[in-house]
Amino acid sequence: ATLSPGFMDAHTHLTFDFSGNYSELRLRMLDENISQLALEMIPHAKATIEAGFTTVRDLGSGFPNSHDFPDVSLRNAISQGVILGPRMLVATHGIGATGGHFDGTNGFRDMLFGAEPDSFRGIADGPDAIRKTVRFEVKNGADVIKAAVSGGVLSLADEVDVPQFTPVEMAALVDETHRLRKKVAVHCHGDEAAKEAINAGVDSIEHGSFMKTDTLQLMKQKGTYLTPTLMASEWVMQKIGNYPPAIQAKGKAATDARTEMFRNAIKIGVKISFGTDAGVFPHGQNAKEFALMTGLGMKPIDALLSATAVDAELFGVANRLGTLEKGKLADIIAMPGDPTADITATERVFFVMKDGKIVKNTPKL
Repeated sequence: ATLSPGFMDAHTHLTFDFSGNYSELRLRMLDENISQLALEMIPHAKATIEAGFTTVRDLGSGFPNSHDFPDVSLRNAISQGVILGPRMLVATHGIGATGGHFDGTNGFRDMLFGAEPDSFRGIADGPDAIRKTVRFEVKNGADVIKAAVSGGVLSLADEVDVPQFTPVEMAALVDETHRLRKKVAVHCHGDEAAKEAINAGVDSIEHGSFMKTDTLQLMKQKGTYLTPTLMASEWVMQKIGNYPPAIQAKGKAATDARTEMFRNAIKIGVKISFGTDAGVFPHGQNAKEFALMTGLGMKPIDALLSATAVDAELFGVANRLGTLEKGKLADIIAMPGDPTADITATERVFFVMKDGKIVKNTPKL
């Protein structure tokens, strides 16, 4: 067996499970109240920590009819010991443009929710509105800021690689977030938007599917992290029939592009963090990302480091997590065999300790 620091996932959505049929899920958005949503989060958190993931960065929790902060409640309940789950850094609402990837009314009929979403739901246009929204999210408990600066795969009314922030908006986002001593993670598939984001000084690019070589070189030069979320595109492709035609086309294009992008990123030496987009696929399957990373040319030891020391650095918690050494918190997991020889051992974690407390111990004798 092999001992490891607890795994980390830089991109989860513990407050929902979006892995089923797309149309049914959109209907649930209309009829599911926040209390129901809150109860459903509990098994998501449990499945995640039992898979060996003791710390996660949870990147956005809003539903279009909700201006609540379910991720803050989940984080606090876990840290108070009320429920079992990983240590969480939460992003509250993702910040985005009107009609962009984070506009929850995107693709629904006009005024279905009674009003256009505003900065209280993370939707902001123009630099001043973006600053206000960053402040509002931090006021309400955000540990990290997430913004969508290009189109997305699972949103209906936008193209996947189109920029959704102006350079002035991007600068305001980064400046305000860093002024408040938080980090900024941006959802970004498109190359043009990625360049603008990297130049503005974002801390991590989430997805990055269409990034070209010169953009990846810029990332390397600036020290920007890439969170590739390979498992999300893998799931969408496996379950392609779950999605409407527009999303199928975007999913295929993004998946084709990210394969070459990820291989390039490894060659160039971009800092690669471990993040899966769990919630797009069922929670607890996070470790399947390891085999996808190594399948595209990453060394097993580098994949393991991405989910431990590298993520700890990105999260700003390397002084207390990410490695097994004296003085750090005892987040320790065990898996059978040697994951550097068989990376799928990471999918069979049998022992989990978080902060010195055993939360799972099921060795196969």
